[in-house]
Amino acid sequence: MIGLFWIEETRVCLGAPPADGCTGVFLSPTELSITGPEPRVLPWTDVTDLQVLDIPVRSTPARWAIRAATVAAAALDVWQPSDPPALTVVVYVGADRIEASVPSAAATAYTQREVDLSLALLSHFVRGTASPATLTGWWTENRPTETLHSREREAVLEGWVGPLLGQS
Repeated sequence: MIGLFWIEETRVCLGAPPADGCTGVFLSPTELSITGPEPRVLPWTDVTDLQVLDIPVRSTPARWAIRAATVAAAALDVWQPSDPPALTVVVYVGADRIEASVPSAAATAYTQREVDLSLALLSHFVRGTASPATLTGWWTENRPTETLHSREREAVLEGWVGPLLGQS
């Protein structure tokens, strides 16, 4: 997971990959696809805007406090796992608005910097000045085996977004 993106060798998911039959939003170099009960395939050329709402954002101390409380609750055997928070993805195709609810990939929350950089990158996908192929290319080159820390994720996002800033 890097920011709002779940990256695999051949695909990029906005949020976390969905369970079978549930809604997911996938990004490829040529299209945005929504899976689930109402599947849609939308070429990037048709997408006029893409927004992500309801993003859980917390400061680093707050995220650590939540993790510590979860560990303590688990140690006391009073922890009840819950579903990850849902992100609302809103896709505009002309005047049409398509909304999809997808699971967040962040166990507790994202940093504000991760969110800002992720949203900036999404806006470049919509404008055609960046491609999700950058993300799958990164995965192919790095083949991460463990979850990166927030500062590492932010650095990767900055590496993707930084060169695009002159194109805004």
